Amino acid sequence: MSLSLWHETADDDWTPRAPLPGSTDVDVAIVGAGFTGLWTAYHLARTDPTLRIAVLEREVAGFGASGRNGGWCSALFPASAERVARPAGRDAAIGLLRALQESVRTVGEVVNAEGIDAHYHRGGMVMLARNEVQLRRLRAEVDEGRRWGQTSDDLMQLDAAAARERCAATNVLGGTYTPHCAAIHPARLVRGLARAVERRGVRIHEQTAVHEISPGRVRTAAGVVRADVVVRATEGYTRSLARERRRMAPVYSLMVATEPLPDEVWAEIGLFDRETLSDGRHLIIYAQRTADGRLAFGGRGAPYHFGSRVRPAYDREPRVFRHLEAIVRSMFPVLRDAAFTHRWGGPLGIPRDWYPSVGLDRATGLAWGGGYVGNGVGASQLAGRTLADLITGQDSDLVRLPWVGHHSPRWEPEPLRWLGVNAGLRVMQLADAEERITRRSSVLARAMSAFLGGH
Repeated sequence: MSLSLWHETADDDWTPRAPLPGSTDVDVAIVGAGFTGLWTAYHLARTDPTLRIAVLEREVAGFGASGRNGGWCSALFPASAERVARPAGRDAAIGLLRALQESVRTVGEVVNAEGIDAHYHRGGMVMLARNEVQLRRLRAEVDEGRRWGQTSDDLMQLDAAAARERCAATNVLGGTYTPHCAAIHPARLVRGLARAVERRGVRIHEQTAVHEISPGRVRTAAGVVRADVVVRATEGYTRSLARERRRMAPVYSLMVATEPLPDEVWAEIGLFDRETLSDGRHLIIYAQRTADGRLAFGGRGAPYHFGSRVRPAYDREPRVFRHLEAIVRSMFPVLRDAAFTHRWGGPLGIPRDWYPSVGLDRATGLAWGGGYVGNGVGASQLAGRTLADLITGQDSDLVRLPWVGHHSPRWEPEPLRWLGVNAGLRVMQLADAEERITRRSSVLARAMSAFLGGH
């Protein structure tokens, strides 16, 4: 399978597991064999080994964003602490941040315990400021972090020399560093997690398209799965379920990767501890130094497609790939002649208010997790632990975190959704250009923040 660099190097033959053979009864049915679904199955099976659990997957485990992302296992949450605290309070917002930071460590503990060779390395994340506006913004983010209980052990300000020591990109004026991030090989993690849940008796049925979920029932092409609890873990593919087209906006994020780079090139670039990398621009970029010495580099900028359509052809946008490669070469001139060997992409799930959530409606038995806006590798692990506690009735701190039970509004109907999402992407591009010209924080970005729910 060549959906991405990660799929190609997962050391797995990707042979599909057997599809659902027909109608059946289970205790918990999980729709989606990505990180959210598999972490939920993993923690459920550990909490109560007697549970009959079935995971239903249209393609194969790790086909979607869980196997194609940037390989950041981070504590990032797309809604700000202030936004989380408005209804829930300061302590709850801080508790959610601490739980996300713990999940980064927990992923490392699980891969060690289960023998999953996911190339996990907790080298942290460096965020570069490459113009004065970005530098002011990152300083403000550090000040904001201090107001929410983050010490220098959680988020550190870097001067220009310290930032360049971690990553010697062009025009570096400073930056920030957090240890709460690990670089991983996402496809190795998701495939290893699938094997781990099977060892605990969980059934995974691949090549099983789910058409509709309802209380106590999952309707598939092969029959009906009856369950006390049904977990929706479909993220960017949620639109394929009946009556769920406006639940998430599938927005594409694309990546490129270089050939393995020699040590002398890495000596010029840095990232010696495999730190994950971004900078302070509005239109997000993200990168990591892979275990085999490549630079894997991604970013937003691909269009949202009318009607929330998700198609294989949308995974590849030559214009966006060229733009990403140009950014790499502008940041690292030493790579001007390096070959890019892989180009790929895929959809991620964005809720209308940019606020991820997990929950269980006890009256209907319907549960859900997702809406990570591209920050799901670490958050999905927390979601899985939380859903396991909710489903088994554990009275834990996790079930009281402020994202539990949150309901995002649905996206607008078309064509408003298409106009709004693509306008937002365009505004972020223009905001970066505006800041380069004016050397002041973007007015456009502030205006767009209201549309994004003030995240």
